[in-house]
Amino acid sequence: MKILLANKFYYRRGGDCIVTMNLEKLLNEHGHDTAIYSMNYPENLPSKWSSYWAPDMRPLDALTRPFGSRQVKEGFSRLLDDFRPEIVHLHNIHTQLSPVIAEIASQRGIPVVWTLHDTKPVCPCYTCMRNGEWCEECFSDAKAVVRHRCMPGSLPGAVIGWRELLKWNKEKLQSITNLFLPPSQFLKDVMVRGGYAAEKMEVLSNFIDTAKCEGVRYDNKGGDSYVYVGRVNRDKGVHTLCEAASQMPGHLTVIGDGELLPELRERYAGSSNITFKGKMEWNDFRPLLEQARFMVVPSEWSENNPLTIIESLATGTPVLGARIGGIPELITEGVNGMTFTSGDVADLKEKIALMQQAEFDYPAIAREAAERYSAESYYERLMKIYRGLLTAQPHAGGC
Repeated sequence: MKILLANKFYYRRGGDCIVTMNLEKLLNEHGHDTAIYSMNYPENLPSKWSSYWAPDMRPLDALTRPFGSRQVKEGFSRLLDDFRPEIVHLHNIHTQLSPVIAEIASQRGIPVVWTLHDTKPVCPCYTCMRNGEWCEECFSDAKAVVRHRCMPGSLPGAVIGWRELLKWNKEKLQSITNLFLPPSQFLKDVMVRGGYAAEKMEVLSNFIDTAKCEGVRYDNKGGDSYVYVGRVNRDKGVHTLCEAASQMPGHLTVIGDGELLPELRERYAGSSNITFKGKMEWNDFRPLLEQARFMVVPSEWSENNPLTIIESLATGTPVLGARIGGIPELITEGVNGMTFTSGDVADLKEKIALMQQAEFDYPAIAREAAERYSAESYYERLMKIYRGLLTAQPHAGGC
């Protein structure tokens, strides 16, 4: 099968990029022919497809690129002509690429599958958050983003976001996309509340390469250490976690980089309860994750289907997660972790204490995660989706 994958960046920048690149590898390992469409960006990995890609965005491109620029249309159309895919599988494409690529593929009769990584189709600012609170005003009034100036760039950014939501509205996106794949029931429910048809959605959780989690030791998890892995910014709730950890027994290791890291390092420089490791690669931080009694995911925005949780569980490390977004779907209370009220320091401290005292079946956690989130399980479900679309649209790919 010939499958064209599209994502705005082509390096391990975040979950959307990691999922796209992991999927490319998985499909290639199963003998499929894949192509990539992306935006040329300085940190991208090399790709034989990069000559088709859109150039990196300049400031003025923000006025045109979200609506379908000439450069994107021409490059993507050339790639369709030369590669002739049977399926186009989209990931994170808004703004830098835009849904115009779904429109072009759909016009040629090629089935379009779209893995959703955020709430952008119903919220111009991607998160459905305003002033730290959940907001759904744009579901019924697209101009709410202008009224509240939710987008970066204040009024100009908000106007662009409003126009983008009008251009790529729910009727349009549903007409050019055969099936959306939200990785969590939470995201599916948000999309349906935003006016999308439930039958256009199929929940398909993210996967990981479970082989990288094999060979874990479980005899060294009895200590008092726990970890955070991810971006160090306010949305991720790391400031709340550090405040709680500084008042608790035990030791927190923070793994990751971000705009809050210098501030937090300075604030907790004298604390023996917290260590900041900065950015680390998997092979470097896996031993820390293995040894940790548990991992904390303290998000204060509605995460979709965090890979960090899946990776932690696959090493047998239970998770204490904020009760927000799709996080609770991954945690069974008392079995593979616990949840707490997002942003609530007191509740977080209470749950840290409970996690430190709790007994977990670490090998069972790893086995269940390996079965549930394995690449092969994902592959089998995805192939069923692809084949179903090709059967319903048998002339696809004839570019």
